[in-house]
Amino acid sequence: MADVPVRLTKALARKRVSLGFVAAAATLVLAQPTWEAWRAGLLIASGGECLRLWAAGHLEKNREVTRSGPYRLLRHPLYAGSALIAIGVAVASRSVAAAVVAVLYVGVTVGAAIRSEEAQLRHAFGSTYDDYRASRVEPMVRRFSLARALRNREYRALGGLILGFALLALKILAPL
Repeated sequence: MADVPVRLTKALARKRVSLGFVAAAATLVLAQPTWEAWRAGLLIASGGECLRLWAAGHLEKNREVTRSGPYRLLRHPLYAGSALIAIGVAVASRSVAAAVVAVLYVGVTVGAAIRSEEAQLRHAFGSTYDDYRASRVEPMVRRFSLARALRNREYRALGGLILGFALLALKILAPL
């Protein structure tokens, strides 16, 4: 997808939340959850949310190239966490079609968001970001901050996770 036009990449990155609602609705319709699949999916998705929370508690958006917490290990821990959440939802859904929707959604929108964000970081921070990408910088020391995670609005991802798994549970309890 390296040849995808920049405008399309930016549009997909900007619309990823709206497209996420569409993907979630499709996943819910296609889902055939059982309690066993639901529990396994919730465990995986919870790991993804924990990674996102850890990252959000270290991230200072638009102020620096964050190099603490999970950013010492991964360039995009928020997106990695989102991918784990999508895998958890796919497992909980117990549906190949739902898994395809999740993989397509994450692959297209998160890929676009990463490309768009990296261009913005390179523009804003220049060689500092290039050095971070090449692992030529020392990690920074910063403690996790719940206030920072809240400032980064991580509660929205947690709320979406809870709502999604509640809807899957309702589908188990009252199948259509």
